[in-house]
Amino acid sequence: MNGVMTTSGQTIEPFGRSLFERLTERALSRVGVVDVGSNSIRMVVFDGAARSPAYFYNEKVMAGLGQGLAVTGRLNPEGARRGMAALKRFAALADGMGIKPLTCVATAAVREAEDGPAFRKAVEAETGLRLWVIDGEEEARLSAQGVLLGWPEARGLVCDIGGNSMELAELADGKVGRRITTPLGPFRLQQVKPADLRDHIRAIIEDAARKMGTEHEQIYLVGGSWRAIARLDMQRADYPMTVLHEYRMTPDSVADTVDWIAKQDLGQLRGKLGISSSRMELVPLASQVLRELVKAFAPPSLAVSSYGIREGLLYEQMPQNLRARDPLIEAARFAERQMARMPGFGKKLYQFLEPLFKDPEPSRERLIKAACLLHDTTWRTHPDYRADACFDNVTRSNMAALSHNERIFLGLSLLHRYRNSRANSAMAPLFSLLSEAEIRDAEVLGKAMRFGAMFSIKDPAEAGRLKYSQKKKQVELRLTETGQALMGEVALARFNSLASALGAEPVVIAP
Repeated sequence: MNGVMTTSGQTIEPFGRSLFERLTERALSRVGVVDVGSNSIRMVVFDGAARSPAYFYNEKVMAGLGQGLAVTGRLNPEGARRGMAALKRFAALADGMGIKPLTCVATAAVREAEDGPAFRKAVEAETGLRLWVIDGEEEARLSAQGVLLGWPEARGLVCDIGGNSMELAELADGKVGRRITTPLGPFRLQQVKPADLRDHIRAIIEDAARKMGTEHEQIYLVGGSWRAIARLDMQRADYPMTVLHEYRMTPDSVADTVDWIAKQDLGQLRGKLGISSSRMELVPLASQVLRELVKAFAPPSLAVSSYGIREGLLYEQMPQNLRARDPLIEAARFAERQMARMPGFGKKLYQFLEPLFKDPEPSRERLIKAACLLHDTTWRTHPDYRADACFDNVTRSNMAALSHNERIFLGLSLLHRYRNSRANSAMAPLFSLLSEAEIRDAEVLGKAMRFGAMFSIKDPAEAGRLKYSQKKKQVELRLTETGQALMGEVALARFNSLASALGAEPVVIAP
């Protein structure tokens, strides 16, 4: 593991020994991380230190530790009081969960405040928690690694905004490159005269652009203020999903939303969208930073990341062979192992259905594999709601490396795994994110799983073999002797439905 460098030059290893030394630990360990930021203090417990970990516990307190720091040079007294109370609670929660030690990282407020060292000592004395104070470049590196946890192929610029600073880091080929820190956190900007604000922000960002370059394919936005702006962009555009991770914005949509925010009653919007008052208070300043960021770097696209420092700390522990795995497939495997009736059947189902999908693009192939792994994970849901539950679980899940378009495709395929028709589905507004061809392909995949999953309980390959000819418009099922007995009325109806979705003639060949 790379050590974390503190402002005093000390190299530390907050996790101690690797969490990934044994398979059982990779699968089962619960790992607790606390991020002590300028605005919020958050505790996250990852359930299973695997490639796509689940969030066992997640709690945030908007302590405002760094509010006023730019003027006083000290931590906000009320923020320090609230922060200490939060850390006491987190220590007690971790003790109750049997998680020791918690890894606690402190960023801009604690590292820059005159009384930061005293706060750190007080926290250790009163809670037993040790705060690892990291510098701005290390903060940028860890945030970028958090993005890599969710996007293994990420290329571009990571921009992490906190209360007192904004970090930038370059990502390419799975590695973190150049990185800098800037004084563009909203708490700092509150101290700048309104008449000077735009020029102040522009000068800092133009300097950052000179240092980091402006050729980046994408900007990945990390931090609560960016997520709040993205949620407001969704509201303005009447976007049908509310999942923020991997939400995409264009430079034009950012400009329109920043203008729109300036004209809104943010108090009313805050209540409607569930954004905290302390977070919404910083949105106008953060939106001005975003406007200048887009002007200076001119990225083709901006993507919101829900992953940052906390996930970056976990990624730090992963050996390269684990980092190289697909987070979506790993999450689907974990879900199958935990929730399916017959773990391991998903792989057999995929192999049985594979002849229907000739040489799919890698991006589509991984969705087909994930769907097969997830096809039985909502079996405990009431049958009347199972199809929509499948869709809802996938589209709103914490699974990484999954764009919004891919979420809907995967969800719709699972909906059709349980239901022939999508008519009158409560999820219909989300289908608009797919093209007609994608809707058809999702239906085919769903109906293929609907047939294959019930054709044989043990392994459908033992019962028959599929062959599909797009040219002849024919889908063939060649039965084995075992399969002949299994090919009952319901199985035949589902096979015929699959053929209809393919626009092909169904052919069943007996042994």
